[in-house]
Amino acid sequence: MRRVKKILNDPAKVVEETLEGMNLAGDGATRLLPGNIIVADREKTDKPALLIGGGSGHEPMFAGYVGPGLADGAVCGQVFAAPSPDAIVAATKAVDCGKGVLYVYGNYSGDNMNFDIGAELADEDENIATRTVRVRDDVAAAPVERMDDRRGIAGDFFVIKVAGAASEAVDTLEELHRIAAKAEANTRSIGIAVSAGSIPETGEPTFELGEDEIEIGMGAHGEPGAKRQKLAPADEIVDQMMDLLLADLPFKKGDEVALLINNLGSSTPMELFVANRRVRARLADAGITVHRTEVGPFITSQEMAGYSITLMRLDDELKGYLDAPASSLAYSN
Repeated sequence: MRRVKKILNDPAKVVEETLEGMNLAGDGATRLLPGNIIVADREKTDKPALLIGGGSGHEPMFAGYVGPGLADGAVCGQVFAAPSPDAIVAATKAVDCGKGVLYVYGNYSGDNMNFDIGAELADEDENIATRTVRVRDDVAAAPVERMDDRRGIAGDFFVIKVAGAASEAVDTLEELHRIAAKAEANTRSIGIAVSAGSIPETGEPTFELGEDEIEIGMGAHGEPGAKRQKLAPADEIVDQMMDLLLADLPFKKGDEVALLINNLGSSTPMELFVANRRVRARLADAGITVHRTEVGPFITSQEMAGYSITLMRLDDELKGYLDAPASSLAYSN
């Protein structure tokens, strides 16, 4: 098994050093707190707050999306590991403005358990109300009748964007939860892996693919996908992905969507734009209008090569929050 070369210091300290660097890159827009927590450096206002989080190794997710119009804070675990309940409680206290805190994170067992414990502790020990939206957008992870078994992948971004804007516009945690849950319910993604990412502490890849193989639907940590096959032309691969994606919600003629072509780590911009070309053609053929397109590394898996395609079906409410101004280290509009 090959070992991947990375220019790091002590791999055991890579999360702390990464967050230090991200915080400094914000030039005062954020503050780094103990426990691998980044919060927006601004006065608290009278609003429900948004806390996001999960394992590190997916940068710029999660710490890169803290700022006006996005999350109030992010709590990060070690690489591909959930943040601890104690860190989640500390982050909850740091972002709470007196109207409760919404948690948004990907649907993984470790995150589910630790955020649930954190929510219970925040309620019992700090008297802070919380609500949760688990993102379950990966259509390859489980059939639609088993939504709770689906993983959260690049759809995290659209849900965070909508929830962040809504948190600054609504008065109650219940209303914020309703809007974020609506965004999540209308979001679907599928990925394609060409080669693996690796664990910084070991340098070992998270999975193995043959030189001429790809896997459609592989998860961000190497979880099994829907199909392993030989490398094929881009249009053929995108067509297979779109067949699965469009049928799942299902998306239909007349729908309006937001589109994200997400770089999983080391694919080239050229590959992403070639994919976008075919995705847009498929959507046009299906009578689906694209309101907004995002292309780039929004949630990665170290140096994994490949990309994911995300669609969020829009109505006027979701569109308004998606288009609302936002500013953070990794995203501004």
